[in-house]
Amino acid sequence: MSTPVIGVLALQGDVREHLVALAAADAQARPVRRPEELAEVDGLVIPGGESTTMSKLAIIFGLLEPLRERVRAGMPVYGTCAGMIMLADKILDGRDDQETVGGIDMIVRRNAFGRQNESFEAAVDFAGVEGGPVEGVFIRAPWVESVGGDVEVLASHDGHIVAVRQGNVLATSFHPELTGDHRVHELFVESVLRAGGVSQR
Repeated sequence: MSTPVIGVLALQGDVREHLVALAAADAQARPVRRPEELAEVDGLVIPGGESTTMSKLAIIFGLLEPLRERVRAGMPVYGTCAGMIMLADKILDGRDDQETVGGIDMIVRRNAFGRQNESFEAAVDFAGVEGGPVEGVFIRAPWVESVGGDVEVLASHDGHIVAVRQGNVLATSFHPELTGDHRVHELFVESVLRAGGVSQR
């Protein structure tokens, strides 16, 4: 697989910015809204947005169970902000009926860094990313309260975990797609290449 096909879950959130970042990281990027589109990609990005809305739409569009199946089968997935919440096995401060895809043995607290007007940017030291700190944009961002033994912590900010990886599943509290720095997306594209041949194409 020389050029991986990576989808961006296009139900809600900052889809276009991820498509641009993935293309800059030498992937073939396409939006995913239906199960048949999910079956055609080698990896997937779950963007920022509103996690409760995203989970409801995933159910309505018939994507939640196919997403869970692909994650269990080893498809690489990267979630930012709300996408991190979608990849958590457990959520704090979520709605009672809120569903997640799961895939990372972690507990995530929604809106942990504050409301929209408390958004901020910060330089984040990110393990596995060369060239100095990554500029993190935190918008109503979650943080990771705790992780299981198989989860690798890649970055922290102000004493809180903000980037993790378990197997082929990567998640960040912040939005690297909004900065023009594509190194985190390049890291994810590399993981898709290493996983090669996961899609059902």
